[in-house]
Amino acid sequence: MSATDQAYLNTRVTAMSGQLLAAADLKLLSRLDLPALAERFALGPLLDDQLPPRTKARAVEQTLLHILLADLAVLVRPMPATGRGLLLSWARKYALFNLKTLIRGKLHELDQAEIRANLYELPERVRLPHQELYRAENVLELLRVLERGPLRLIARQARESYEQRRDPFVLEAAVDQRHYAELARQAMQFQGAEADAVRQLVGAVLDRMNLLWLLRFRFSFGFSPSEAFYQLVPSKRLLHRDRLLHLANIDGFEQVLEAMPAPLDTLLAGCSSLIDVQRCAGDMLLEECRRTLSSGRSGIARALAYLILREHDMHQLYALIQGRLLGLPQDVVDIALELAAPNCPIGMPAAA
Repeated sequence: MSATDQAYLNTRVTAMSGQLLAAADLKLLSRLDLPALAERFALGPLLDDQLPPRTKARAVEQTLLHILLADLAVLVRPMPATGRGLLLSWARKYALFNLKTLIRGKLHELDQAEIRANLYELPERVRLPHQELYRAENVLELLRVLERGPLRLIARQARESYEQRRDPFVLEAAVDQRHYAELARQAMQFQGAEADAVRQLVGAVLDRMNLLWLLRFRFSFGFSPSEAFYQLVPSKRLLHRDRLLHLANIDGFEQVLEAMPAPLDTLLAGCSSLIDVQRCAGDMLLEECRRTLSSGRSGIARALAYLILREHDMHQLYALIQGRLLGLPQDVVDIALELAAPNCPIGMPAAA
């Protein structure tokens, strides 16, 4: 980027970062009722008493996603092709959510109206060719249609995995794995001063994903070391290829955590479940994003950090609104918003 474009992008990111929620902001929001939340964030469907809670929740989710993608559109405008490609690659995960919905719809033979009701509305640059996909008779034809577009690498790997093993789980895992591999590939396109900052941040994204996937595949799904390793996307940061290969061959949840490199070993000390690890890994990524946003010099890295933090805010708001729509007690809402520690022992009956 030219010095002028870099300065403009950094100024834009700094200005937009004022929209991010601090812990104190979230605590204040958590005490608001639905009408106050609707007014604060212009969420009109919350005030329509004739709509069922599920319809309201879906409309709110779509509105919050539009807010996030509107920020994305502003940020990619002054970027060169490499920066635009990275951010759009990150945002295409929402198109992949739609792809999974379409795949499940085909597998369960749902009608098009029901499938459409569960798809995100996305801008042209990240959305799927829905009309062509609706006409596909089965999952394999659907993936072949996608192979003619920008998601061709993801579609090809997913199709090949599904042809080998007619397993929906394997198919969705292949979609996710290819998405993160493409994000890693986009990060490697950068050169010069931007490269290190971008790769460090994308590396943090991949480290979090690899940590959770490794534990889930090995100890929740019982994958063999080689099967688990095959699903991972090595990072250029902490969890690189050789380290992941070593970790995948360790038999024992606690032993894997103990073998993690610094600072992960300290961060994860005391974690006894995947839920604990997920919370710590998420905090690690958010902290890296905050550091990049506050002290980084790369406009593209700062823009991606902002979008990750903004997305987290949208998830928090959605959890809050869902809690209100479902009439959940305030202490449960606070746990969902990470304002309070979970106090529900695993295995306790729901009534208790």
